[in-house]
This record gives sequence, structure tokens and C-alpha cells, in this order.
Amino acid sequence: MNIGYIVCMIFIVLFTLIWSIFAVLGEKATVLISGFNLKSKEEKKEYDTERMSKDYRKSMIIWIVIFLVGALGSYYINQYWSVIAFVIWLIIFLKDVHLDEEKAFEKYKRK
Repeated sequence: MNIGYIVCMIFIVLFTLIWSIFAVLGEKATVLISGFNLKSKEEKKEYDTERMSKDYRKSMIIWIVIFLVGALGSYYINQYWSVIAFVIWLIIFLKDVHLDEEKAFEKYKRK
């Protein structure tokens, strides 16, 4: 068994746990979102927390699939599939990271 397969499997387990927390708790799980948990209760009411929770669940599923392909490719084909999976995940992850708190949550703002 190679290290790439093991690392991908660790990420799969981690993201599956996070996905299950968001699936079970629903919109209550938004307190786990960095930056959103620092907002006051009045500010949180201005955002669609149900949609936010669904989007984070969807992100976790996408990340799980990326690492699943990396793990299977690493196990059956070549160890470098795990590196490719990690690079793809990193690109997608960094695309969604915002340093500005308002920009990070503006698409969830209720109209």
C-alpha cells in the first residue's frame, strides 16, 4: 500500500465526517463555518443558512469524489494520482477562500 492511497483515504474519512455533521445538523452546522460563527445573531438572520449548509455539503461531496479518484488511481495505476487529486482539490479550495468576510458570504445574503 502506498502513501498516496493512505493520505487520500484520510482526507476521504475527514470530509465524510464533516459532510455528515452538515447533513445531520442542517443549518445549525453553519456555526462551524469560519467567519460566519463570529457574526452576531442579528447578522446571522440576514443570511440563508439553509442554502449555506447545502452548499457546504455539496462541496464536501465534490472533495470526497476528488480524493476517491485519487485513492483509486493511486492504488491501481500510479502513486502520483494522489498528488494530482491533492492539486485539484487545492485549486478548488483556494478558489472558494475569501479573506474579506463580506465577500465570502455575500451570495447567501437574503434579499
